[in-house]
Amino acid sequence: MGNRRGQALKAPLLYSSDIETIAEDEERLTAEIVEQMAAGNRCAFEHHRHAIRDAHAKSHAVLRGTLTVHDDLAPELRQGIFGHPCTYGVVARLSSAPSDIHSDAIPAPRGFAIKVIGVEGERLSPDIGGANQDFLMVNFPVLAFGTIAKYKLMLSLLEANAHAPDTFQRLIAGTARGAKKTVEALGMTPGATLEGLARDNHHPLGESYHTQGAIRFGDHVAKLALSPASDNVRALTGQPVGKADFSTMRDVMVEHFAGQGAEYALSAQLCTDLAEMPVEDAAVRWDEKVSPHRPIATLRFAAQDAYAPARQVYGDDVLSFNPWNGVEAHRPLGQIMRIRRAAYERSTSYRHRMNARPRIEPDRLDDIPD
Repeated sequence: MGNRRGQALKAPLLYSSDIETIAEDEERLTAEIVEQMAAGNRCAFEHHRHAIRDAHAKSHAVLRGTLTVHDDLAPELRQGIFGHPCTYGVVARLSSAPSDIHSDAIPAPRGFAIKVIGVEGERLSPDIGGANQDFLMVNFPVLAFGTIAKYKLMLSLLEANAHAPDTFQRLIAGTARGAKKTVEALGMTPGATLEGLARDNHHPLGESYHTQGAIRFGDHVAKLALSPASDNVRALTGQPVGKADFSTMRDVMVEHFAGQGAEYALSAQLCTDLAEMPVEDAAVRWDEKVSPHRPIATLRFAAQDAYAPARQVYGDDVLSFNPWNGVEAHRPLGQIMRIRRAAYERSTSYRHRMNARPRIEPDRLDDIPD
């Protein structure tokens, strides 16, 4: 297969365990970061008297759907749970990124987490139970803080912003949009931090979503992405939601799915060169001219009640999404992915304990309430 310039693509890199490089002081920094996040999580609990996630705390929709693996994949794409044509059940949660709950009038990165139900393979975290594969994505291809050391420096700012009053957050977002335009006018590319703060309130169903960090992709290494595929969600790309109120994102999703479904293309971008496409720095964008995203499956949602009360409670208090809940063939790679193993486990345990809710991995779509 050729790229858009008609040149042959480089062969994808073969996965090996020595692809990852443990950072200096990684263990110490991980412990410090997880404890700092835990402190913020405890603060949020006291504020709400209810435990919430320490990232992507605010949900907007919980969806039941299917993921159909394509039957014409090239050998390098027939990897892991995508190794043969089939259709899986999927539960998805759409959310906003901050670690506290704010008005949707404040622009913020959006999340799209999917749980693929009933996959085969050696488990990464057997203690979690179940036989599911989680993929967590954000509507931004890279992280502003792509290494653990950078994340440690950014964490205090991120947490202060997450817990700041809504009026202050709106001011920060407006200032960031102005700075972003200035940078672009000078012919430069805005950094990921500025891009994240300057997000406009576009319709979340029209956005594309990315794993940001790399994952093992069977014999290879890849990043995954979801992009609108059906005409109705493609038409929402770049469309503002209008004047946003506290729960506008929930409202526009509920309205959409009340009368129609949606389709998304799941694609894989294979790593061909570790120097140009590193796994240890999630702030580096992989060049799609060198290795384009290639479709591997179709995610489909029928019309449904996207945020019925029972479904909201199940999604917020019972369900967990964790990049380390999956199979060895899709092992998360790199510093940011490694720290997520400790961070997500601590957050999930705290949330379920404080809310006195069981931690359940669904076995079938019918486990997700209407």
